[in-house]
Amino acid sequence: MSKKTPLILVSNDDGITSRGIRALVETMMELGEVVVVAPNSPQSGMGHAITVGEALRLDPSIAFEDEGITAYECSGTPADCVKLAKHHVLRDRRPDLVVSGINHGSNSSVSVLYSGTMSAAIEAALEGFPAIGFSLCDYSPTADFSHALPFVRKIALQVLENGMPKDVALNVNIPIRSERAIKGIKICRQAKATWTEVFDQRKDPHGRDYYWMAGNFVNFDKGEDTDEWALSQNYISVVPCTFDLTAHHSISALASWEL
Repeated sequence: MSKKTPLILVSNDDGITSRGIRALVETMMELGEVVVVAPNSPQSGMGHAITVGEALRLDPSIAFEDEGITAYECSGTPADCVKLAKHHVLRDRRPDLVVSGINHGSNSSVSVLYSGTMSAAIEAALEGFPAIGFSLCDYSPTADFSHALPFVRKIALQVLENGMPKDVALNVNIPIRSERAIKGIKICRQAKATWTEVFDQRKDPHGRDYYWMAGNFVNFDKGEDTDEWALSQNYISVVPCTFDLTAHHSISALASWEL
């Protein structure tokens, strides 16, 4: 890590008042200067959505006033937050690290595609910033993050010291607090799994149909090098992610088509 104080941008998808972002901010304060730009309301499951059809609001926030942290709350998505941080809040300053989270709930395997937490990290990688998304496998709004924080600090410090491969963001998932100590950290690949959705159809008082989405997570991957395996064995999983969705292995097969 350079001698200058690192500039660390913090965002999330659970909103600026969540316990997870407070835990992350307090940990990042040990490593550098912290600036927060986060949604003013929960934005879970927004994926990489951005706001294009309406105005964005960006207001100073008192959420971290006691800590002396510069903080803004944004009416948009996590990706919007990172964009506004780059172009408005930080302007000519370049963050040494962008961290998102700590999310209340897992973002392992295919969930990374839907994750607002990871969208902030991947947006940062798009902008050329080293970025990490942190998630705790506990969906409770009162989740206990204390056991995760030494590992959050350790991973962030490694990125500050060693940098990040170009166009890569780390997807870090941390097991829920339990009587078992976390065994360590595993560099993993994303498990091949999916959500099997069920839509509960109901009627409102006016007789109109509405739906609640539910479902079950199904892991088809038996490998012992995946994020799901690591979490099941009480390891922290770290998956390097990129925004290039090209199926490179399919290009040669498709090239034989008569198009």
